Amino acid sequence: MRPCLVVYVRRTNSRANRLGITVTGKVGKAHTRNLVRRRLREIYRLHEEGIRPGYDLVVVARTRAATAAYRRLETEFLSASKELGAAL
Repeated sequence: MRPCLVVYVRRTNSRANRLGITVTGKVGKAHTRNLVRRRLREIYRLHEEGIRPGYDLVVVARTRAATAAYRRLETEFLSASKELGAAL
């Protein structure tokens, strides 16, 4: 179990990946939610070549994501993706 985020993965017939990010009001005010969202998008962008093609990924930020360091979010995203079979 990851304290900062949850990743859902679904295989599709497409050759491209899609990313969905959900950050609820429980995470914090708008500027905090936007910061978390920007960090998660950047983590995906930097590691996109390591994600197998043909997956839909949905990342749900938990409340601890607001105070988590960038590296922690990155580690949790990568480990969850690998565990679910989406990452190489």
